[in-house]
Amino acid sequence: MVGKRFVDILDTTLRDGAQTRGVSFSMQDKVSIALRLDEIGVSYIEGGWPGSNPKDQEFFRAIKNYSLKNSEIVAFGSTRKKGISTREDEILNTLVKSEVKTAVIFGKSWTLHVEKVFRSTLEENLNMIEETVRYLKNNGMRVLYDAEHFFDGYKEDPEYALSTLKAAENGGASTLILCDTNGGSLPLEVGSIIRTTKKALKTPFGIHTHNDGGCAVANTLVAIAEGATQFHGTVNGLGERCGNVDICQVIPALEHKMGLRCLKGAGENLRGLTALSKYVYELANQRPSDSQPYVGRNAFSHKGGVHIDAMLKTPRTYEHLEPSIVGNTREFMVSELSGRSGIISKASEIGLTLEKQSPAVDDILAEVKRLEAKGHHLENATASLHLIIMKHLGLDIQPFVVTNWISTTNLKSGAMSAAEVDVKVGSKKYHEIGEGVGPVHALDLALRRALLKSFPDLKDTKLLNYKVTVVDSGTGTASEVRVFIEFSHNKTLWATTALSENILEASCKALIEGYTYRLVANRLPKH
Repeated sequence: MVGKRFVDILDTTLRDGAQTRGVSFSMQDKVSIALRLDEIGVSYIEGGWPGSNPKDQEFFRAIKNYSLKNSEIVAFGSTRKKGISTREDEILNTLVKSEVKTAVIFGKSWTLHVEKVFRSTLEENLNMIEETVRYLKNNGMRVLYDAEHFFDGYKEDPEYALSTLKAAENGGASTLILCDTNGGSLPLEVGSIIRTTKKALKTPFGIHTHNDGGCAVANTLVAIAEGATQFHGTVNGLGERCGNVDICQVIPALEHKMGLRCLKGAGENLRGLTALSKYVYELANQRPSDSQPYVGRNAFSHKGGVHIDAMLKTPRTYEHLEPSIVGNTREFMVSELSGRSGIISKASEIGLTLEKQSPAVDDILAEVKRLEAKGHHLENATASLHLIIMKHLGLDIQPFVVTNWISTTNLKSGAMSAAEVDVKVGSKKYHEIGEGVGPVHALDLALRRALLKSFPDLKDTKLLNYKVTVVDSGTGTASEVRVFIEFSHNKTLWATTALSENILEASCKALIEGYTYRLVANRLPKH
């Protein structure tokens, strides 16, 4: 890694990312995310706009209680207001009072915004930029200047857009950030504009892109290839409208495809990228994107039989990067599109060895294809699939039998539900009742009470997720429903699925399989 060009990352998850629709970080969320960003090794963390709201002001006070190893906390703000001096601008002076060493200041590059939004003169805008940067610099601060709407401004009036950069440069800005604020520029445009722009500058430049045209990552990489020394982005591409550039995609591209460095600290930091992505999704209360490059669940998942067969021989055949580099994992899915290799791989996950020409493989594959043709989805329901494999290998997968069950709801009693379950374990028979907030909840409680009599270890097993999907039969007859249930036991996760025209029957089947799998899995050889 010695001698490689270093590109600084300015992460703006806490500021630009917090502007995502439906996302609201608490002050503690912001501190926690900052600590994780420091751990992975980004250069700068944009904590927010101290003058805009009390939460951001409190963040800048709270983060001082922590010693960051790799990152510097920076504050965001704008140029002074028109018609007043920098000393009179109260919001601008909150940046000085925040006691950060570096400020990110944005100003207008586009004549449209200057004249129609600011309702100012072009000359006054240049004065606002230069005076603001100089004022902060004279107060001992380093200034990164965000040239807002630079690319749109350049396309409309190149001379004026460049003059705004010159104003910031004259004021003493350390880095000039070229912003594709509307996110509509294309890589060819970005590259061409940067090649012209950098000839007019003496100051290093950076890039800040949005993803409204789906080109944020490409535009960022083009800018860095053209000499940008810094890029701004967010974890998971959070941000206004379609979001900012996703640092989870840019970082591995720089470090493993372009021969550059962008993470400080230990060389293994990149292995924490997938965990960072999941952590931010959790705090943002968002569902992770399975198809997100590098860190998504599907990024290194393989489903087609030809693909799996090739992957088992040489992983490079269908993967552009070793998944462990970014902390992700390889997964082989089994479905109606899979072949023998997929079945063998799935069996190996639970310590079972299958030969490719074994008749059991054909039987398992035939059952998988039959079930998926009916509407089952086994690729995520790993427990249901593993039980099918164990059944065809002649293993005992019936530690208990549910001989009878019933679940009812009384609307007059606040929609509370009750369920009764009869369970047989060997020669022992149990009858239990459960009351819950719905028929499935009541059914689960009754089943658990019966099973705990013989299997006390199940007390730590929890239901994490319950999902119902209507499966259209396509015949005009009653549609079936597919139930998907996720379970956990300590840190072990598994899922089951079942299909029926009756939602309670499908739920009961999936519950039974879930608890069955937990009990049967304990008997399998450790691997």
